Amino acid sequence: RDKDAIVATMALCEAAAYYKTQGKTLWDAMLDMYEEFGYYKEDVKSITLAGIEGLEKIQTILNTLRQNPPKTIGSYTVQAYRDYKADTITDAVTGEVSATGLPASNVLYYDLNDDAWVCVRPSGTEPKVKFYYGIKGTSLEDADQKSAALGAAVLAMADQMM
Repeated sequence: RDKDAIVATMALCEAAAYYKTQGKTLWDAMLDMYEEFGYYKEDVKSITLAGIEGLEKIQTILNTLRQNPPKTIGSYTVQAYRDYKADTITDAVTGEVSATGLPASNVLYYDLNDDAWVCVRPSGTEPKVKFYYGIKGTSLEDADQKSAALGAAVLAMADQMM
């Protein structure tokens, strides 16, 4: 039923066939793209907080981040932060504020140095707060290490607010 999945599968098969004519696998092609554009890695950490107390803790985390935006997350410096609920983008260096221009949503997004970022939102269907994050590494190993470190920093930050 899902036409998008069918088309995506066809495109992937076509790419595999093309790279086979070049003597490469899809993995080889991906490594080439990493070399050209950078070793980007994204992940998500979810914290389940059940019950009324859990809902209150989720709101506390978001309110704390909203009222006192972090200056750093792990070894990264916050360069700008977006509050989609308030429709604001704040430059962390100059303090300049502009509008996101997007519909209101209970989402906070932090632009970090070195092409890293963190996004926080409550789950819409479960008693969870979700921390999405991404980094750019100089190699697969570097990307894995940076991702693990930022993931740990995000969880430590959340733990301090609960």
